[in-house]
Amino acid sequence: MGAGGVCGVSDKTQPSAGQRFLDRLKARDAVRGAEPTWIAARRQAAAARFEAIGFPDKRVEQWKYTDVRRIRDGEFALADDADFSPAQAAALTLPIEAVRLSFVDGVFAPELSDTGALPAGASVEPLTRALSDNHEAVGAVLGRLTGVEFSPFAALNTAFAEEGAIIRLAPGTVVETPILLQFLSRAGEQPVMSHPRVLIQAGARSQATVLEHYVGEPAAANFTNVVAEAVLERGALLTHYTLQESPLDDLLVRSLQVEQGRDSRFTSFTVNLGGALVRNDLVADLNAQGAEANYYGLFFAQGRQHVDNHTLVNHNAPLTFSNENYKGVLGDRARGVFNGKVVVKRDSQKIEAHQSNANLLLSDRAEIDTKPELEIYADDVKCSHGATTGQLDEDAVFALRTRGIDEQTARGLLTLAFAGEVMEQVGLDAVAERVELTVAGKLPERFNLGGLVEAALLDEQAFEEVPGHDRND
Repeated sequence: MGAGGVCGVSDKTQPSAGQRFLDRLKARDAVRGAEPTWIAARRQAAAARFEAIGFPDKRVEQWKYTDVRRIRDGEFALADDADFSPAQAAALTLPIEAVRLSFVDGVFAPELSDTGALPAGASVEPLTRALSDNHEAVGAVLGRLTGVEFSPFAALNTAFAEEGAIIRLAPGTVVETPILLQFLSRAGEQPVMSHPRVLIQAGARSQATVLEHYVGEPAAANFTNVVAEAVLERGALLTHYTLQESPLDDLLVRSLQVEQGRDSRFTSFTVNLGGALVRNDLVADLNAQGAEANYYGLFFAQGRQHVDNHTLVNHNAPLTFSNENYKGVLGDRARGVFNGKVVVKRDSQKIEAHQSNANLLLSDRAEIDTKPELEIYADDVKCSHGATTGQLDEDAVFALRTRGIDEQTARGLLTLAFAGEVMEQVGLDAVAERVELTVAGKLPERFNLGGLVEAALLDEQAFEEVPGHDRND
């Protein structure tokens, strides 16, 4: 079992739902070519695990606020091609210079990919190619962190996984250009599912920025189930972005588990803007002194969108550091979930861990379930956590309107200001611009957010706390 797993036990009254997925797997097995023995064995073990536990329901603590029936009851096919024109892809692609691997409904699209800018010591290739070149080396690492017992969806991924990305950085390698993994979702006659696998191996003192981008045609209604693993050796620096702009009927479940060595630093930005149902699991294991993990998250949902973020930091060694700051903005009848947990293991002395979750409700019908947790078994530590839920301050809205700004723009600016503490950490302009466009629309050039916010006397009091929701640090 991968450290920090989130295994669940399913409702045994629904065996047919899981069986439909397994039947789809059997049909795929019948036409799939010969595979190495270890892959076939893992598929079989994963299928058996999934058959035993099925999909999680609300009686499972880790899933009590997230209903997965839209996935469970869906009729999803498996894509066989990556037919997506360059013009279609260009309209959805981030305007950023990057080393790029593109996948269409989980199928590698070489014509939409470009890895020519990689320096010596770095490789970025689709999983199928990496397996063809040296499947034993891939098999020794793939699945070591996130095994089939991590969650039912990890088991499902392992059973179905055919494609994905393998990123390798040799010791001392520095990749200046971001590495973009683009997952495109098509609109078709029948919804499809895909189960990509991502593996990042960062050698000692290596550095890279990796961006996962989920986007698609507006009418797409597919299911994407991603499992990613990252291994950071001594002194490695990895900045990881997830920009989720999936179509509003898409379903996305993804997990990322990171193992960190001495003096390594992992920085995560998880930005959720789209999707009907989204679940993110993020786990970092700080296994040696000097390891540092920084989690930044922003989730923006409206309509009936549902976004669930579960995070876990395991301080498994002394003198480790973690910091987490997630912010949610929810409108209409959207629902958000934040469950952040920090575990300080016995003898992990002199660690420092901070966690904060603040949420802004733009509607009386929007809902947030937040649960920050600390589990400490050492006595010489510095830890804090807290959660706040609130609404926009109408006085601040009025102050901006007195400066000639219409109400919709004023509310958008204040919402951006609320997100600013997270956004100011984002180092990729293209990601920040997508957030600004989603939250506040395209703003005239004459608007200076910082100046307007200062003029409106906006700070942490720019939103009013909802009664019954207090900050606890």
